[in-house]
Amino acid sequence: MAAYVLKRLLLMIPTLIGVMLVTFLVTQFVPGGPVEQLVSQLQGRGHAGEASAGTEGLYRGATGLSEEHVEKLNAMYGFDKPAPERFINMIVNYLQFDLGESYFHNKSVMELVVSKLPVSISLGVWSFFIVYLTCIPLGIVKAVRDGSSFDVISSTIILIGYAIPGFVLGITLLVLFGGGSFWDIFPLRGLVSDNWDDLPWYQQILDYLWHMVLPIIASVIGSFAVMTMLTKNSFIEEIRKQYVLTARAKGLPENTVLYKHVFRNAVIPLVTGFPAAFIGAFFTGSLLIETIFSLDGLGLLSYESVLKRDYPVVLGTLYLYTLLGLIAKLLADMSYVLIDPRIQFESVGQK
Repeated sequence: MAAYVLKRLLLMIPTLIGVMLVTFLVTQFVPGGPVEQLVSQLQGRGHAGEASAGTEGLYRGATGLSEEHVEKLNAMYGFDKPAPERFINMIVNYLQFDLGESYFHNKSVMELVVSKLPVSISLGVWSFFIVYLTCIPLGIVKAVRDGSSFDVISSTIILIGYAIPGFVLGITLLVLFGGGSFWDIFPLRGLVSDNWDDLPWYQQILDYLWHMVLPIIASVIGSFAVMTMLTKNSFIEEIRKQYVLTARAKGLPENTVLYKHVFRNAVIPLVTGFPAAFIGAFFTGSLLIETIFSLDGLGLLSYESVLKRDYPVVLGTLYLYTLLGLIAKLLADMSYVLIDPRIQFESVGQK
């Protein structure tokens, strides 16, 4: 197991470099980079007769920016160096977890990510626990009562929820319960109220939960179907195996057969996605959900960074997400061994 983990850790390095290289090359050919956008803004303000803060003297009326000033802008953003040198410097810095400085936010990329985490953690972690704690028991009950009225009705409901896009459901919830045409029960925007700092601690908790009800519902509804049906199908497959019939023939109680024997084998497909889902819950970001409920999270940050060509944010967050994804995949493989000791990665590797 140790040798397998070491191999996987070593393979992470070329994988990370490969992902970053492809993305870096793409950014070199995308038009409308940060320098072009700043030049366009300066020229637009110059025509309107306005002065741009920190750029006085760069614009010369209708003549545009001189080549000297454009070169200064390139140097300011680091584009005066050859692309290979910039890529090598970026990788060296990333290995030290120095993700660089944002072009437009005047903050480091790591500071930006940390500042957006409360929203993303709130959406991701709550969604993660609600989905797993609801879908696994529901899937087990559906498997035991396969073909019953409860199974048919619950399947219909969760499939309808799966078919409704999250942003459509979010808008519907706001119209119904956010003071639209019906009931004014939940707030329209934000993670907490404006007077949150002045509230006692127990009211702060209630205020936070009150703000999260609608975004969480809009986020989790679509996930119920996949996890519930995966759990159900996994349990049905195990229930039909010979060892279950043998256990029942020996007179073991049904709960013992189901939760001691079947559960351990049926949960293996669920465990494989658990680490990735748990780690991803801390960095999840839904652009549409965040926009609808006015939540400033990682989804909105990523979208705006792509539009503004804020390359340090785009590349820095991609590096961070890729690294976490590789770690989550490794943890998923390791959890296989913990759940099913029959799996031995060393012997597989030798074959």
